[in-house]
Amino acid sequence: MGFIGRRRICKFCEDRDLTINYKNIKLTRKFVNDQGKIIPRRVTGTCSKHQRQLTRAIKQARNIALLSYTGEEFG
Repeated sequence: MGFIGRRRICKFCEDRDLTINYKNIKLTRKFVNDQGKIIPRRVTGTCSKHQRQLTRAIKQARNIALLSYTGEEFG
């Protein structure tokens, strides 16, 4: 007997007003764990299209130092 969980609904498909942007640090930080790793879509429940957009936005934010590569906050 295995655990059958509830199917998650993509947050971005549900609410069309939410836009994925590398400048929106509050939103992108929710999809990065405390070690600085990007949380996979099977955990967050985002669809593949939005997961790709999220990954791109997180990597852009890291590149221009809006997000850190490690989990530690600098400053």
